Amino acid sequence: MNSHAITFVFLSALRVFFAGGSSGNLPIMSFDEGYSHLFGDGNLMVLKDGKSVHISLDKRTGSGFVSQDLYLHGYFSASIKLPADYTAGVVVAFYMSNVDLFEKNHDEIDFEFLGNIRGKDWRIQTNIYGNGSTSRGREERYGLWFDPSEDFHQYSILWTENLIVFYVDNVPIREMKRTQEMGGDFPSKPMSLYATIWDGSSWATNGGNYKVSYKYAPYIAEFSDFILHGCAVNPLELSKCDAAPEHKMIPTGITRRHRVKMENFRKKRLPILILL
Repeated sequence: MNSHAITFVFLSALRVFFAGGSSGNLPIMSFDEGYSHLFGDGNLMVLKDGKSVHISLDKRTGSGFVSQDLYLHGYFSASIKLPADYTAGVVVAFYMSNVDLFEKNHDEIDFEFLGNIRGKDWRIQTNIYGNGSTSRGREERYGLWFDPSEDFHQYSILWTENLIVFYVDNVPIREMKRTQEMGGDFPSKPMSLYATIWDGSSWATNGGNYKVSYKYAPYIAEFSDFILHGCAVNPLELSKCDAAPEHKMIPTGITRRHRVKMENFRKKRLPILILL
């Protein structure tokens, strides 16, 4: 099957999602079905149900996990509950990257959660890099309309040939469309999914003025409701991918109703462009 046919099959599988506007019936997988331990021996714990994972940061190390497959486009999601109380300097990330394969011209699509001092809210940051370029999709940083340490919330990435959308609880918060002017600066190479927790004391909170305090460790981030719905790629044949099974609840873009929600979010939460 050629790349155009794969793209057609993948997008055809996604057409119906926004008629209902919910992802509650999406195919949830167990951790071992889709992910593997990445780093931080002993700081990753798979719960008994097999569908929930805790990753933690302590003075010894952070931790993380990575998808077993590479993907070329798809819809990727997890429900996440962040650490509470004093979390300054702590970074939790849920992201896509291929830096291990393309060190000098990698692609990246990121959710990053930045901890804070007691009484201050977590900040969420989105990043998009294509072909190693930082001239497109610079970081945007926002406040949320809820406390992400009190309960689980769903964070999702839609990545197609021409569109990237970040969702929080099915509300789109950021969109990037591919344009001719971008050239190769739009993410277009297969990527893996990652989740990590680590010490970002040098920059994460108020420009590095507040550091991780390990007297509050371990810092534990909880993950569940894993969705990996995309074209899985053979690492030896990066131009070919297996089209994801059809599922009517997968989005393909932003409807008018969801666009209004995104615009309202961005007006109220005043995204800050982080210049590099």
